[in-house]
Amino acid sequence: MALPDISHLRERDNLIITMVCLGNICRSPMAAAVLHNKVQKIEKPKIFVDSAGTSNWHAGQGPNPPSKRTWEKAGYSYNHIASQFNYPRLVSADLVLVMDRYNHEEVMKYVTSDEEEQKIFYLRQFDETFPESIEVPDPYSLPDSAFEEVLVMVEKATDGLIKQLLV
Repeated sequence: MALPDISHLRERDNLIITMVCLGNICRSPMAAAVLHNKVQKIEKPKIFVDSAGTSNWHAGQGPNPPSKRTWEKAGYSYNHIASQFNYPRLVSADLVLVMDRYNHEEVMKYVTSDEEEQKIFYLRQFDETFPESIEVPDPYSLPDSAFEEVLVMVEKATDGLIKQLLV
């Protein structure tokens, strides 16, 4: 399996990367927190990170406490308010990185062109260790150890993503 080709994004001055999960309180804000912190010193392209959920269940709420606790314990600082993914967000994003198959299917429902479809990937497609599964499992209501496992997945994938953008 090869890493996705996003070389066309390297020469841009600015990039918007949107992380997407179901409720936008666990996985996607954690992924956004990690990537946001890792790209702060990159000047070109300047990377803006946000996240959204395919549902509106938690819109307006902060992150799930175990998720925030996990990313903060790892040294990442990030403010988050949950929001719902929609078509304008697909249009404005340069990359839309989903956590699992269900969210991939939901995001694909917004696609109206090849250009839009080519922005959508699973976050773990950028993990250079080529994991057996490209899905990030939902840790909601599970013990902190599940959030810690998700953090490891997110860190590996964001490292690979950054490497692809800076090669």
